[in-house]
Amino acid sequence: MSASKPAEQMQFRAEVSRLLDIVVHSLYSDKEVFLRELISNASDACDKLRYAAVTQPELTGDNPDFKITIDIDQKARTITVNDNGIGMTRDELVENLGTIARSGTSAFLEQIKDAKKADINQIGQFGVGFYAAFMVSQAVEVKSRKAGSEEAWSWESDGRGEFTVEETDKSTRGTEITIYLKQGEDEFLNPERLRTIIGKYSDHIAIPVILNGEEKPANRAGALWLRPKNEITADQYKEFYHHVAHAYDDAALTLHWRAEGVIEYTGLLFVPSVKPFDLFDPKRQHGVKLFVKRVFITDHADGLVPPWLRFLRGVVDSEDLPLNVSREMLQNNPTIAKMRQGLTKRVLSDLAKFANDDAAGYAKFWDNFGAVLKEGLYEDADHRKDLSKLVRCRSTATLGKGNDELVSLADYVGRMKEGQESIFFICGESIEKLQRNPHLEGFKAKGVEVLLLTETVDDFWPASLESFDGKSFKSVTRAGEDLGKIDAAPDHAEALAKAGEGTADLVALLKLTLGDEVKDVRTTDRLTSSPVCLTADEGDLDIHLERFLKQHNQIRTASKRILELNPTHALIIQMAARAKQSGAADSLKDIAWLLFDQARLLDGDTLSDPVAFSERLGNVLVGAVLAKAV
Repeated sequence: MSASKPAEQMQFRAEVSRLLDIVVHSLYSDKEVFLRELISNASDACDKLRYAAVTQPELTGDNPDFKITIDIDQKARTITVNDNGIGMTRDELVENLGTIARSGTSAFLEQIKDAKKADINQIGQFGVGFYAAFMVSQAVEVKSRKAGSEEAWSWESDGRGEFTVEETDKSTRGTEITIYLKQGEDEFLNPERLRTIIGKYSDHIAIPVILNGEEKPANRAGALWLRPKNEITADQYKEFYHHVAHAYDDAALTLHWRAEGVIEYTGLLFVPSVKPFDLFDPKRQHGVKLFVKRVFITDHADGLVPPWLRFLRGVVDSEDLPLNVSREMLQNNPTIAKMRQGLTKRVLSDLAKFANDDAAGYAKFWDNFGAVLKEGLYEDADHRKDLSKLVRCRSTATLGKGNDELVSLADYVGRMKEGQESIFFICGESIEKLQRNPHLEGFKAKGVEVLLLTETVDDFWPASLESFDGKSFKSVTRAGEDLGKIDAAPDHAEALAKAGEGTADLVALLKLTLGDEVKDVRTTDRLTSSPVCLTADEGDLDIHLERFLKQHNQIRTASKRILELNPTHALIIQMAARAKQSGAADSLKDIAWLLFDQARLLDGDTLSDPVAFSERLGNVLVGAVLAKAV
């Protein structure tokens, strides 16, 4: 090593230290995958240099043929993985091997610190397979020289919290990783054992892997996605997914096709079975790599995949783009736009087939990625119709009846009641809270199914979709008048008619008492057990959506709501009778305000004046106690 600069000793970031502990003690059931991860990283480094050399051929110089070599030193008990790829500078070594620059890392690791092996698959989302080397090593040394640079640097660590970085000598570009094996890991000093591992996990790698200087590569070294599908085994697809996605789960769905015609490209895409922890991070990008004629271009080609398919992993290889295309040129490239359209259409078609062929498997997919797909319903008008067929929801028709299955919009429309003209839904924070929401009472009484929507995106997509199969979407928080067109049970209809006759005075009194706090007061058939609820007028924002927008400072003032009364409720009946008597305005004032506050609380609002609420409640309780004593 060069002595020009002293070695720098640094601490791993806290996230890396915790991750190393999980990797070493909990992550893998098969330690052999450490070699898969190192080969995968070496392959990525070669791909990146191959692309850079398209415009800067001097970077590869007199060494244009990429390869990965693996050498075993049984006496020193080391394994060395060497590539002639892009290499790393001193700062890149520190950044790539000493930190995890991913939003949400700390919170995620805190959540899984006590998890079992079966729950750790999501570690792969970090793309930090390098750390798997510490499962079998007592120390790891990395030497790297950036292509086009004369400087080389070494990184060393025993994985216990610290690492050192210093300048070193390295005659060739690329990265060399030397693993000093722990005692008891002698199996990995056997060349045949490593050959088996390479064949099992890395046969698809497009870079030749040379073991112990042998002439013939230990892998097939061909682009897997260009092979005919009937020549690719399930295990080969599986291992390619692990490589391209840096993942440890098994893909829920594999899509492999070749598009021919105006443009030609090959796609090999995977839908993960595990939801990435940062799926909703604003900076998150898709995981589809772009190749041109088998030359890697970029990990994240802007415009290749719509944002609402960002969970996809895999590769797309174009025959039409020029090899020297820059990442900036890709943004508005018409070929990329056509590929995006074809890719999106293919993915939606395969997802529809998945939903039809494997309802249980699709339900798991929807729980993981349904919220992302629903973003497309309001972002992408071109694919809205196809996306709507993929939507799945919880609903009142299945919950609480021993059948928690997801409901498609087609299922819902097929079960609509006679006289029902809309697809009814309600938005809220959780299924449990929605099931107890008073707005559902009348719908339950008439056997009308309601979709229960609990994700943030649910506040937006119904209005964008507008209709499905000719049926409009309508929130139950402002759909009371539509229930009148649906037949009710005879006894309930009779009770409504009889009770409603005597409420006119009470309605007038409540309007006068509450004044500008409400937009209107009226009776409703939406309630069966609750006395009151608040609803939005036809032209106003849905109650839950408006609250969301207000919380995020998108609007400043809330709309006035309509207070609806249940004319069959005992309290409303008694109040209606009292409203006909003299002095009713004073005697019912506190109760009127308490009912209004009750309706607001049931909708998730906070009390605007808790002190006044407490005083009114006290007055009503005192009056009730005194009346009972008399």
